[in-house]
Amino acid sequence: MRTLAIRYVLEDVPRLVASLAGIAFVVALVLVQAGIYSSFVTSTTLLIDQSDAQIWVGSREMSYLEITLPVRYDSVARIRSIAGVEHAEPLAVRSAVRQSASGVLDYVRVIGFEPAGSSLHLGVPAETFAAMRLGDFATDATQLPLLDAAGVGATGNIRGLPARVAALTHGTQPIVSPTFLYASLDSAVAWSPLSLGEIMGGRVAADSPVSYVLVRLRSADDAAAVRASIERALPGARAFSRDEMAAITRAFWIRRTNIGFILALGAAIGALVGAIVVGQILYVSVNEHVREYAMLKAVGIADRALYAAIAWQAVALAVLGYLPGLAISAAVVFVAGAKRGLYITITPLDGVLAFGVALFICVGASLLAMWRAVRIDPALVFDG
Repeated sequence: MRTLAIRYVLEDVPRLVASLAGIAFVVALVLVQAGIYSSFVTSTTLLIDQSDAQIWVGSREMSYLEITLPVRYDSVARIRSIAGVEHAEPLAVRSAVRQSASGVLDYVRVIGFEPAGSSLHLGVPAETFAAMRLGDFATDATQLPLLDAAGVGATGNIRGLPARVAALTHGTQPIVSPTFLYASLDSAVAWSPLSLGEIMGGRVAADSPVSYVLVRLRSADDAAAVRASIERALPGARAFSRDEMAAITRAFWIRRTNIGFILALGAAIGALVGAIVVGQILYVSVNEHVREYAMLKAVGIADRALYAAIAWQAVALAVLGYLPGLAISAAVVFVAGAKRGLYITITPLDGVLAFGVALFICVGASLLAMWRAVRIDPALVFDG
């Protein structure tokens, strides 16, 4: 029966190609959607993952990395005085509008930090950051077209002040966030002043609001004690571990946005289309071989064997359609990364998931054909 099933699959090449196209489409869609989702979730915590700070001090009301209430800049000095703290530095997440030299506007997220000895590791040499002047920034290379910038040295302005590309990073831009500009805290303050002291002085002031204070410890074993000491010293703040920061940020995007649902819905619609295509083709195949199935029933072949024959056809279609689906998804991933800077990560687990979906819809779609096969009257073999 297995040989018969494979023969039925291969005998009509145009129909086989149509079947494989439907399965390949589903496999590629599932792989790309799963890859986008996992890459999206990973990208939301890029800034956290690229830091070696064990503790992030921020507001107790923080929703996620980019939505929080501020803490004062002068809290940095208080944290530095706490036993067990090796290094503490401010991190400001602010919003601004950059205008390129040709007048193109782009909404940006300014990440203000202290480049010297920073806990952020962006793949840029320390001396490059040390040489950055007021108004200089680093950004991910994939964001240059959005900034209307040709490369390092490209100029523009924010609030009428200079904003120049001084360095390029790679793999530092979250998928759904505005363009990240990594700049000194003074540049962030100049581009987006938030306190009276900043407005009057144009530089960081004691009352400057910062989003977080990043803390490195002398010993990781002291983390719990240091976190408790920080929260006692700053009653309105909370000392998050790096893992807590990442988990809260991922949970925000997963639970409070529809991105996961939209991606899953797209994959489900694709799977439905594939199931319809495969089901129709298998049903037609049974109708075309109705006399052969009737003869098999006439000689005593059990319905279970007919089920197995059609199931084998479905399995063969799933296996043959899976490989071109992999190739299509690889091409999509390459184009998305090369042309748009959208780095989609497809894991082995995603590959297994896609094959499982392909196998499920093929076998599921074969049920109608199975129902038709077992209802065939064996007497048909004796008709005219």
